[in-house]
Amino acid sequence: MKALVETVNLTKHFPIKRDQIVHAVDNVTLTVHEKEIVGLVGESGSGKSTLGKTILGLHNKTSGQVLYDGTMLPQKYRARDFLSSARKMQMIFQDPYSSLNPRMTVGEIIGEALKLHTNLNNQTIRDRVTFWLERVGLHADHASRYPHEFSGGQRQRIGIARALILEPEFVVCDEPISALDVSVQAQVVNLLDELKKSMGLTLLFIAHDLSMVRYVSDRMAVMYLGSLVEVGASNEVFFDPQHPYTQMLVSSNPEPDPRRERNRPPTPVRGEITSPINIQPGCRFASRCPKVMEVCRDTTPELITLKNVAPGKDLRQVACHLYD
Repeated sequence: MKALVETVNLTKHFPIKRDQIVHAVDNVTLTVHEKEIVGLVGESGSGKSTLGKTILGLHNKTSGQVLYDGTMLPQKYRARDFLSSARKMQMIFQDPYSSLNPRMTVGEIIGEALKLHTNLNNQTIRDRVTFWLERVGLHADHASRYPHEFSGGQRQRIGIARALILEPEFVVCDEPISALDVSVQAQVVNLLDELKKSMGLTLLFIAHDLSMVRYVSDRMAVMYLGSLVEVGASNEVFFDPQHPYTQMLVSSNPEPDPRRERNRPPTPVRGEITSPINIQPGCRFASRCPKVMEVCRDTTPELITLKNVAPGKDLRQVACHLYD
C-alpha cells in the first residue's frame, strides 16, 4: 500500500519560560497510507491536535520530517508553501464555531478557498458552494447566512464543506465530533465515511472516543504525553490492547449495554500524570503503570514491532519494555 503522509521523528516543543520546554510532540514516526483512515486517540493534552497541526505546517517543526507522497515538506512554512499545499492537505477543526469567521457569510467562508487557489469566475464559485452545501446536507439558501445562525452540527458541516471544496487528498479531522450531541456525531461520521468512499480521501481522525475511532478507522495510533505508545489495526488494538496505557483507555470506555456498565467493576487509575515540561528519560507512563519495572524509570522505550503477532493479523507496534 502506498504511503501518502509520513512523519519521521517529528518533534514539536514549546518554550514557555527560561529553561522550560513543553514536550508537546516527541519523535513521532507514523505512516498514513493512501485512502486509509488512521485514528489518533489519547487523553486531553497528549499532543494529538499539535501533531495534526504540525503535519500541516500550522506549527513549525522543532525537528524531524514530514513527507507527502515521498516529498519532504518545509520545516517552516511560508505563504507560498501554504498556497501550494492547500490543494493537497486540509483540516477540519475541533470547534465548529471559533474556526468560522463570524463576519463572513457561509457562502464566503466556503468559497474563499476557490477564490485564493483557482481562476474560477464568481458565478462558478457560487455554483460550487451550492453543490457542496447540498452535499454536506445543508441548503443552497444557507449561503447567505452567518455562522451564529446555525447549530453546532450544521457549523461542523460548514467546516467540512470548506475543507473539501478544493478536493484535497489528505484531511486532518481534529476531533470533529467532540462538541456535538451523540445523534449529530453519528450523522457527521457517516457523512465523512461517505465522502471518504466517494472521493478516495485519506484521513487522520483525531478523537477521544475509542468506540467511534474503532468504527471509522482502519488503523489506530495511541498517543500519551507527546509519544506514540501503540499502533495497529483498529479492531485488534481495541479488543486486544498490548500497552498498559491502551489497556487503561479501553477499560475506561463505556459499555453500550447499561446493565453491563452498571455491573462492571471500577478501574481506578493510580499515580500522577508526568509533567510535559522538561520530560526526563524513562517511560512517560511509569508513574501510573501497574506493570512498571525499574528499567521503565530511566530508559525511554522505543516503538518496536511485535514479533509474536498471530498469522493473518496486521503488524502491531508497541513502545513498552514488557516487549523488549
